[in-house]
Amino acid sequence: MYTLGHNFQPADIHAESLRYHGAGSIVSQLVKDGLVDTVSIPQLGTFEAGLLFARTEGIVPAPESTHTIAQAIREAKQAKEEGKSRTILFNLSGHGMIDLYAYEQYFEGRLSNYELPDDEIKRTTNELRKII
Repeated sequence: MYTLGHNFQPADIHAESLRYHGAGSIVSQLVKDGLVDTVSIPQLGTFEAGLLFARTEGIVPAPESTHTIAQAIREAKQAKEEGKSRTILFNLSGHGMIDLYAYEQYFEGRLSNYELPDDEIKRTTNELRKII
């Protein structure tokens, strides 16, 4: 598994179980082998996608699912721009009824995007080098 170490504290975001800062071993191996690509979606973009999905499908998605919904929307827009027909499949892992507080924070403008500074990544990975 690829990680920033157990001392790393990620920023507060509302991805719930996705707050874990490492990828699982299977996903890590698939990425390493070049079989899958990963992308990062800014927090506000995930909530925008979640709201679009809720308004379109009538289901308020859990914050975990809004990440994949946002990427599915990106893929659909790209296909449209390229004039290609694609089948896009994603997993809706749950409804967001217990996460309505996160949506409330989004509507009130209390959520923001966060990008981890390079110096913090460097500091954390330097700590890992001491134990490897």
